[in-house]
Amino acid sequence: MGANRVTATEPDSRSDATTTVTVRCTGHVRDAVGSHELEFTFDGTRLRDFLEAFFEEYGLEDMLIAETESEATHSGWAPVPDDLPGTWRKNPEGDQTRPYARVCVNGRFNEHLGGFEAELTDGDRVALIYPFMFCC
Repeated sequence: MGANRVTATEPDSRSDATTTVTVRCTGHVRDAVGSHELEFTFDGTRLRDFLEAFFEEYGLEDMLIAETESEATHSGWAPVPDDLPGTWRKNPEGDQTRPYARVCVNGRFNEHLGGFEAELTDGDRVALIYPFMFCC
Protein backbone atom coordinates (compact mmCIF):
# COMPACT_ATOMS: atom_id res chain seq x y z
CA MET A 1 0.00 0.00 0.00
CA GLY A 2 1.60 3.23 -1.08
CA ALA A 3 2.89 5.66 1.51
CA ASN A 4 -0.08 7.98 1.10
CA ARG A 5 -2.56 5.13 1.57
CA VAL A 6 -1.13 3.25 4.51
CA THR A 7 -0.18 6.06 6.84
CA ALA A 8 -3.11 7.69 8.58
CA THR A 9 -3.40 11.37 7.80
CA GLU A 10 -4.02 12.21 11.45
CA PRO A 11 -2.52 10.69 14.59
CA ASP A 12 -4.67 7.88 15.90
CA SER A 13 -4.84 7.15 19.63
CA ARG A 14 -5.61 3.51 18.78
CA SER A 15 -2.09 3.12 17.35
CA ASP A 16 -0.74 2.65 20.92
CA ALA A 17 -2.53 -0.71 21.09
CA THR A 18 -1.16 -3.95 19.75
CA THR A 19 -3.37 -6.57 18.17
CA THR A 20 -2.72 -10.24 17.45
CA VAL A 21 -4.64 -11.88 14.62
CA THR A 22 -4.58 -15.23 12.88
CA VAL A 23 -3.54 -14.79 9.26
CA ARG A 24 -4.73 -17.36 6.77
CA CYS A 25 -3.02 -17.37 3.38
CA THR A 26 -4.16 -19.03 0.17
CA GLY A 27 -2.66 -19.59 -3.26
CA HIS A 28 0.20 -17.31 -4.23
CA VAL A 29 0.17 -15.62 -0.82
CA ARG A 30 0.69 -18.97 0.90
CA ASP A 31 3.64 -19.70 -1.40
CA ALA A 32 5.23 -16.30 -0.72
CA VAL A 33 4.73 -16.47 3.08
CA GLY A 34 5.63 -20.15 3.33
CA SER A 35 2.67 -21.08 5.52
CA HIS A 36 -1.09 -21.32 5.23
CA GLU A 37 -1.65 -19.94 8.76
CA LEU A 38 0.28 -17.87 11.28
CA GLU A 39 -0.22 -15.57 14.24
CA PHE A 40 0.77 -11.95 13.59
CA THR A 41 1.05 -9.13 16.13
CA PHE A 42 1.10 -5.51 14.98
CA ASP A 43 0.79 -2.01 16.40
CA GLY A 44 -2.71 -0.59 15.95
CA THR A 45 -6.26 -1.87 15.67
CA ARG A 46 -7.24 -1.30 12.05
CA LEU A 47 -6.91 -3.51 9.00
CA ARG A 48 -4.78 -0.73 7.48
CA ASP A 49 -2.35 -1.02 10.43
CA PHE A 50 -2.20 -4.79 9.97
CA LEU A 51 -1.57 -4.55 6.21
CA GLU A 52 1.16 -1.97 6.66
CA ALA A 53 3.00 -4.12 9.22
CA PHE A 54 2.44 -7.38 7.33
CA PHE A 55 3.68 -5.92 4.05
CA GLU A 56 6.72 -4.46 5.78
CA GLU A 57 7.65 -7.95 6.97
CA TYR A 58 6.56 -10.03 3.97
CA GLY A 59 6.64 -7.59 1.02
CA LEU A 60 3.39 -8.75 -0.61
CA GLU A 61 1.88 -5.34 -1.30
CA ASP A 62 2.38 -5.49 -5.07
CA MET A 63 0.71 -8.91 -5.19
CA LEU A 64 -2.43 -7.86 -3.31
CA ILE A 65 -2.97 -4.09 -3.44
CA ALA A 66 -4.00 -2.04 -6.47
CA GLU A 67 -2.56 1.48 -6.69
CA THR A 68 -5.06 2.67 -9.31
CA GLU A 69 -8.59 1.89 -10.42
CA SER A 70 -7.29 0.22 -13.59
CA GLU A 71 -5.12 -2.14 -11.49
CA ALA A 72 -8.19 -3.07 -9.45
CA THR A 73 -10.38 -3.86 -12.44
CA HIS A 74 -10.11 -6.91 -14.64
CA SER A 75 -11.37 -6.68 -18.21
CA GLY A 76 -13.30 -9.94 -17.74
CA TRP A 77 -15.19 -11.91 -20.29
CA ALA A 78 -18.76 -10.94 -19.47
CA PRO A 79 -20.23 -7.44 -19.38
CA VAL A 80 -21.41 -6.16 -16.01
CA PRO A 81 -25.20 -5.65 -15.95
CA ASP A 82 -26.44 -2.09 -15.43
CA ASP A 83 -28.66 -3.13 -12.53
CA LEU A 84 -26.82 -5.44 -10.13
CA PRO A 85 -28.94 -7.31 -7.57
CA GLY A 86 -28.42 -6.70 -3.86
CA THR A 87 -26.08 -4.24 -2.24
CA TRP A 88 -22.66 -3.84 -3.80
CA ARG A 89 -19.81 -1.99 -2.12
CA LYS A 90 -16.40 -1.21 -3.49
CA ASN A 91 -13.41 0.14 -1.63
CA PRO A 92 -12.42 3.65 -2.72
CA GLU A 93 -9.60 4.07 -5.22
CA GLY A 94 -6.31 3.64 -3.42
CA ASP A 95 -7.82 1.12 -0.97
CA GLN A 96 -8.54 -1.71 -3.40
CA THR A 97 -7.11 -5.13 -4.06
CA ARG A 98 -5.93 -6.43 -7.42
CA PRO A 99 -8.29 -8.58 -9.50
CA TYR A 100 -8.78 -12.00 -7.88
CA ALA A 101 -6.98 -10.89 -4.68
CA ARG A 102 -9.15 -10.42 -1.60
CA VAL A 103 -8.80 -9.51 2.06
CA CYS A 104 -11.34 -10.95 4.48
CA VAL A 105 -11.84 -10.41 8.20
CA ASN A 106 -13.60 -13.22 10.03
CA GLY A 107 -14.93 -14.56 6.74
CA ARG A 108 -16.31 -11.25 5.43
CA PHE A 109 -14.87 -9.15 2.61
CA ASN A 110 -13.21 -6.05 4.01
CA GLU A 111 -15.29 -3.65 1.91
CA HIS A 112 -18.36 -4.77 3.89
CA LEU A 113 -16.61 -3.88 7.15
CA GLY A 114 -15.35 -0.37 6.41
CA GLY A 115 -12.56 -1.16 3.96
CA PHE A 116 -9.01 -0.80 5.24
CA GLU A 117 -10.38 1.18 8.21
CA ALA A 118 -12.09 -1.97 9.58
CA GLU A 119 -11.41 -2.48 13.28
CA LEU A 120 -9.55 -5.62 14.32
CA THR A 121 -9.44 -7.20 17.77
CA ASP A 122 -7.26 -9.91 19.27
CA GLY A 123 -8.17 -13.30 17.85
CA ASP A 124 -9.71 -12.04 14.60
CA ARG A 125 -8.96 -14.02 11.45
CA VAL A 126 -7.55 -12.13 8.47
CA ALA A 127 -7.49 -14.05 5.19
CA LEU A 128 -5.18 -12.91 2.41
CA ILE A 129 -6.53 -14.58 -0.70
CA TYR A 130 -4.87 -14.81 -4.09
CA PRO A 131 -5.91 -18.11 -5.70
CA PHE A 132 -3.88 -20.11 -8.19
CA MET A 133 -5.45 -19.85 -11.64
CA PHE A 134 -4.48 -22.06 -14.50
CA CYS A 135 -5.54 -22.04 -18.11
CA CYS A 136 -5.49 -24.98 -20.45
